Amino acid sequence: QVKPVESGGGLVQAGGSLRLSCAASGRPFRNYHMGWFRQVPVKEREYVAAIDRAGSSTYYTDSVKGRFTISRDNAKNTVYLQIDSLKPEDTAVYYCAASSYYSTVRSDYNFWGQGTQVTVSS
Repeated sequence: QVKPVESGGGLVQAGGSLRLSCAASGRPFRNYHMGWFRQVPVKEREYVAAIDRAGSSTYYTDSVKGRFTISRDNAKNTVYLQIDSLKPEDTAVYYCAASSYYSTVRSDYNFWGQGTQVTVSS
């Protein structure tokens, strides 16, 4: 199995940027498609972005298109989420996850990190 560990969250003003990182240990990272999800209290964890094993294909939920960029470096076993033009509604715990499927469906992801908090002040 693969174990993701997120980092890079923090407190930022609206309009600012953050880059989240997710370092994965365990089985070969390149074997997995990777996704980012986010969750706020009393809401379900929602899909944000996904990237395929090779890093050649990406997919985003509509609300983040043009502001979020997912990428990966298989040599470093790391996936990134660049977040620009942050909005207060982006405030959430962001989770990185690994899947055998290139998917936007939460249940397709088997391995999850512990999450990193992103807080956007207005």
